[in-house]
Amino acid sequence: MHDASTGSDSSTGNTARPSRRAVLAATAGLTAALAVPTAAHAATPGEDHRLRALISRMTLEEKVGQLFVMRVYGASATDPDQADIDANLKEIGVRTAAELIAKYRVGGIIYFAWAHNTHDPRQIAGLSDGIQRASLAQPRGLPVLIATDQEHGAVCRVGKPATLFPGAMAIGAGGSRADAHTLGRVSGTELRAMGINQDYSPDSDVNVNPANPVIGVRSFGADPDAVAALVAAEVKGYQAARVAATAKHFPGHGDTATDSHTGLPVITHSRELWEKLDAVPFRAAIAAGIDSVMTAHIQFPALDDSGDPATLSHPILTGILRGELGYDGVVITDSLGMEGVRVKYGDDRVPVLALKAGVDQLLNPPSLDVAYNAVLKAVQNGELTESRLDESILRILRLKARLGLFDDPRAGRTDLGRVGTPAHLATADRIAARTTTLLVNEDHTLPFSPSAQPRVLVVGADPASPSATDGPPTAVLAAALTELGFTATALSTGTAPSAAAIAKAVAAAQNADAVVVATYNVTAGSAQTALVRRLLATGRPVAALAVRNPYDVAQYPAVKACLASYGWTDVEVRAAARVIAGDVPPRGTLPVPVQRADDPTQVLYPIGYGLTY
Repeated sequence: MHDASTGSDSSTGNTARPSRRAVLAATAGLTAALAVPTAAHAATPGEDHRLRALISRMTLEEKVGQLFVMRVYGASATDPDQADIDANLKEIGVRTAAELIAKYRVGGIIYFAWAHNTHDPRQIAGLSDGIQRASLAQPRGLPVLIATDQEHGAVCRVGKPATLFPGAMAIGAGGSRADAHTLGRVSGTELRAMGINQDYSPDSDVNVNPANPVIGVRSFGADPDAVAALVAAEVKGYQAARVAATAKHFPGHGDTATDSHTGLPVITHSRELWEKLDAVPFRAAIAAGIDSVMTAHIQFPALDDSGDPATLSHPILTGILRGELGYDGVVITDSLGMEGVRVKYGDDRVPVLALKAGVDQLLNPPSLDVAYNAVLKAVQNGELTESRLDESILRILRLKARLGLFDDPRAGRTDLGRVGTPAHLATADRIAARTTTLLVNEDHTLPFSPSAQPRVLVVGADPASPSATDGPPTAVLAAALTELGFTATALSTGTAPSAAAIAKAVAAAQNADAVVVATYNVTAGSAQTALVRRLLATGRPVAALAVRNPYDVAQYPAVKACLASYGWTDVEVRAAARVIAGDVPPRGTLPVPVQRADDPTQVLYPIGYGLTY
């Protein structure tokens, strides 16, 4: 693994970072004129004049590059590991992030854990500074939007020691706008300290389909007004930390049974239903001054019957988002490597059609060379005008100006001590304590008591950590219960337990006084239901904890105690342990309805349902 301290862009000395003087020189005196406007996308005539002057000095090739946000492998902008160099050469045709910027002049970089961008705060800050320095060193160099998907919960690219919060549906169960704002502010503060200035969050979809394979717990819930309030609050929190927030996935990805990573979902909502359901959080985000809106690779025939995905739809992006909703900020595509946007057109047509539809930023194309040259050719042959590119670049530069990147785009090295502080971690735990939802508690099965049930067996699913830095949940849950006075042991049985694993769990339960079983997205016929049935047959008290979708509770009606944590990260699991132990009462309520497993037309537990003790 690369030691970030050996990379030149990871040095803590001023010589290894873009100095304030260099930034000011590179941006031709913009700083004084580009004070942060109070309105979301406002810019004074003088500010716009200066930005337009910058654009007028750019070459066509530089303009095309400014539209792209690209992945790149490596923990350092100039000195990544050889394996990352090899991956970059294979996928992008460059060795490093610095070479990527020099060749394509990209306006943005997206960080991923799997691309080895996010090892630890100091390394991330070094990478960010190296990227900014590489860009500012170019002729007419501009600061870079450095982005990631830090939704928290199920999607999290930056892991420990950064503060990890409960995911959106857990926040929905807590129902506190103050908590959503705090999440955005604290998370944004930590991201900005590491040089990340744009977050592709919050998810603004209204999840009304329990079978949704791609959104689910990433959504705040199924009530559009409740989702809208939490979206707006989180947006304001991120903006307080000077990090750009992103509402996604427009025009709404909450009612699909197809994953747009692997196919093209079709949303069958009427225009009237869209107005009442899907549009509500996006309107709230726009009213809150959202910095960017991410498009969805979905067909929405009631909004555009052409068969094109929304990402490529002029009626949806220009007609509705910009025209009807009045949004004039940055529009960014979801990843152009996803199948949902590639099924109808080739990779050379997708970026051109997206720009014609009204997009500003083109995210992560499978081949940057193909996409970049396709846009360049489209301008040269007249399919796209250079003035059309200028419109998007002006929006992008306005965003960079509002974030203060023309002033100083560096990571806040002096602020790295604010990443994962005890106060931030305690805040995440306090928020999580308000989210765990108790759905069933027959015969007062819960809370378990260290005196009455000293030996607790924790079994069940151990899905991979979203950030690769916490878990596994059964072990975390057992450790938390042990800290609360129990003698707890963990036995992982997986999401599809074998007969042997079930038998081992049943045998272990014989030596326990109580059992907690963690379930993960249980469906009819799942082996997890067989595990639950066999554990119930032991006669031991059993509490089932749904560690992702709360809909699991409908699949095991015989269980006398069921809870939902809406996530399997440490902060969510620890909160559930405290409820199970009676250390805190359950305070969360369902942000989505749970239907009967045998008759989905019947609601088993409605929105707002939740027990306590």
